[in-house]
Amino acid sequence: MGIRVKKRVWLTGLVITLGGLLVWLDPRAPQQREVDPEAQAQEPGHVLENAEITLFGEDGTLQQSLVAPRLVHTPQAAMTHVTSPRATLFDSEQREWLAIADTGTLNMDSQALTLAGSARLLAPDEGWQLDTDLLHYDGLERHAWSDTPVVLQQPPQRIEASRMDVWLDDSRVSLIDNVRGVHPPAPQSSQESP
Repeated sequence: MGIRVKKRVWLTGLVITLGGLLVWLDPRAPQQREVDPEAQAQEPGHVLENAEITLFGEDGTLQQSLVAPRLVHTPQAAMTHVTSPRATLFDSEQREWLAIADTGTLNMDSQALTLAGSARLLAPDEGWQLDTDLLHYDGLERHAWSDTPVVLQQPPQRIEASRMDVWLDDSRVSLIDNVRGVHPPAPQSSQESP
């Protein structure tokens, strides 16, 4: 009977030892891996549908508001990528300027907005619109610019240029390089003098 007990103890010890060895060698076991900071910085922190972001200045005034059907925010890079964005930009007098495009990125720290693909900036109070492929906007300086060809329209006038700058606070537009336009003459009064 003593031999049977010794065999059982020995067999139990062998099974426990082999089990421990298999657990130690198991490749499916959780392994410690270092996190790649560059890869982590590119991982989105939030994905929102039908989102709206409103940014305020240091004094609490509205700087810009952005509405998009899809928003992907990466907190480590402070970047927000949006599809079909509609931005409302506010100048120092809180007048509204509208900007739309196919896609966009917003840097939350610097309030820099980049709109790409059929980008359009509208000045509702002045009645003009500016169309370009790539529009940059500095929300802190309230300055928009494009280094791609632009078309400025205030019907019936139309002006094209290679580049442009817009300062919202001054309602000033500067068209640069290869500027050409169509300025129809003002309609003549139909009244005849006697």
